[in-house]
Amino acid sequence: MPLHEGPRKRDERPLSVNPFFGEANPVGGMAQAPPKHRLADAPLPPATAAQLVHDELMLDGNSRLNLATFVTTWMEPEAGVLMAECRDKNMIDKDEYPRTAELERRCVAMLADLWNAPDPAAAVGCSTTGSSEACMLAGMALKRRWAQRNQDRYPSRDVRPNLVMGVNVQVCWEKFCNFWEVEARQVPMDGDRFHLDPRAAAELCDENTIGVVGILGSTFDGSYEPIADLCAALDDLQERTGLDIPVHVDGASGAMVAPFLDEDLVWDFRLPRVASINTSGHKYGLVYPGVGWALWRDKEALPEELVFRVNYLGGDMPTFALNFSRPGAQVVAQYYTFLRLGREGFRAVQQSTRDVARTLAAQVEALGDFQLLTRGDELPVFAFTTGPDVTAYDVFDVSRRLREHSWLVPAYTFPANREDLSVLRIVCRNGFSTDLAEMFVEDLSRLLPQLRRQPHPLTHDKGAATGFHH
Repeated sequence: MPLHEGPRKRDERPLSVNPFFGEANPVGGMAQAPPKHRLADAPLPPATAAQLVHDELMLDGNSRLNLATFVTTWMEPEAGVLMAECRDKNMIDKDEYPRTAELERRCVAMLADLWNAPDPAAAVGCSTTGSSEACMLAGMALKRRWAQRNQDRYPSRDVRPNLVMGVNVQVCWEKFCNFWEVEARQVPMDGDRFHLDPRAAAELCDENTIGVVGILGSTFDGSYEPIADLCAALDDLQERTGLDIPVHVDGASGAMVAPFLDEDLVWDFRLPRVASINTSGHKYGLVYPGVGWALWRDKEALPEELVFRVNYLGGDMPTFALNFSRPGAQVVAQYYTFLRLGREGFRAVQQSTRDVARTLAAQVEALGDFQLLTRGDELPVFAFTTGPDVTAYDVFDVSRRLREHSWLVPAYTFPANREDLSVLRIVCRNGFSTDLAEMFVEDLSRLLPQLRRQPHPLTHDKGAATGFHH
């Protein structure tokens, strides 16, 4: 979550209340407007409080038109009803809510089967608040397994564990390395390669490497990293050096796309070197935020000492999580979605989304001003930049002007070795239909003549203009 500062002096004005919000009449109960930054002395009528909050939230962007986020922005009304019924249930209290716990267990089993665990019944997994927590848990397991294998050397002032990954990883991996005192060894981008190179990753490994992270669906451009090639490079490393380096697959998005649309792609537990996988249920798992999943191929991949067994409200409960209390609503919604769609339903939804992405990418390219980096044929995501002959405007101008039409499209600069490259990225999700895509192209087409007449790009501070690539 972002950090927030306290109120500034100029922001001391209390909230403004419409006289009609009075409970009984237009002037009733309006002697004092509620303050913004401290608790009021007296309560408000519920309708008044709700209206004040509703009015302020109207200024938020429309989530359905947010082409930056991977997070699900539409579910069926039936899912919303189920979530409302479960929002008061604390997920962690499995003794009091055994059926919710059972639905979580079933989801883990379904994912273990979907990701081709050698023995789905032996796979270990849990729900989380999202992929970030799932990645933290996976990283903790990698570090603890490495520490167990190196008890004669670690902990020691001269030994520091490291984790190898591409520079394109989501920021949660940098957080993990920071919080758990692990050196982040990142493979830089190079030319038209925007993600990890297997050979380069293997060259960064040594006796202190706890694992290598492969991304099935980079947030920068939507491309899959070559997980099978990565495992092969690490197999070769083991043959040459004896180093046995496990792989964690960050499938925040792709782990809920590839099993349905890319069935011949080998990236999951079929590869013996893959020790763990995570995904976001609230991305292409088609559930509202926030739910994620972390799975390990077997009990050996998750050290037992990391699992707490808590005597909670009379029940013996094993738990592996960074937080303790959270609602059961999202887990129930995930089970509903699995039950509702099945494999064929998921395949149809994800194929439709990929079709929209491919078609939209081709239409953007046909405008003539842009060059595609990806085409939406892996994740339903594509990135593009301005063509070499475009000098009047840049991607940041495009992003700003699209926002005037309510479209939220992030513009950002790539990391080390390709900081010269600035792109726009469009994430297509279920609910972003062909009709909406056509409206987007129409709005972009109308903006281009104005952008072409600019004397030069108008964005002076590109750092401030950069959109967060989540």
